[in-house]
Amino acid sequence: MQDFFSSLVGQMITAFVAFIAMLSFAGITKKQSKYNTKAMSFTAISLGLALALSFVKLFHMPFGGSVTPFSMLFVILIGYWFGTAQGILAGVTYGLLQLIVGPYVVHPVQLFLDYPLAFGMLGLSGLVANKKNGIYLAVLVGMSGRFLMHVISGVIFFASYTPEGWNPVIYSMVYNISYIGVEGVLTVALLLVPQVKTAIDTIEKTARIKSVVKD
Repeated sequence: MQDFFSSLVGQMITAFVAFIAMLSFAGITKKQSKYNTKAMSFTAISLGLALALSFVKLFHMPFGGSVTPFSMLFVILIGYWFGTAQGILAGVTYGLLQLIVGPYVVHPVQLFLDYPLAFGMLGLSGLVANKKNGIYLAVLVGMSGRFLMHVISGVIFFASYTPEGWNPVIYSMVYNISYIGVEGVLTVALLLVPQVKTAIDTIEKTARIKSVVKD
């Protein structure tokens, strides 16, 4: 499977599925008529920024996973701004894009857990959109969801890499927190910078302005 998803055919098929996911996102926003084209525009920009930043790796783990400069934040913001359904679908799309640019596949279920499902969980940020200091909770909830999916994948499919004397569950948790947790701390630190928080709040107000859709 690794060879397939690294091949041109595999990448084209994955790109097609990602395109269908984006069309589904467009369908949801149109049906709800809550943010419509504005949501699509912000989502496209956010996913583009997330993908670009994902190529900048502060460090890379041997069996997949890396610390990037805030790439997950831009996916989390989609759910935080436009709701959980839109956020999960955008995260699934981003996971498929990651499958194109850097696949690490050993089993179909592992693929599902580590790519569309894990990144889709970043969209759970929408669950805390209306909470006080919700942006910080959004980072925690979204990254925790991704962390859980990777832990499950690690226990099922990568237990053979567990060092002697370690429990596979504990090892998977330590392995995945070593990069997701680090990026989470860096992301919260960034959001604590007053200028950054003000800029995101300003963009949020623009993003959440409803526009009228005529049927």
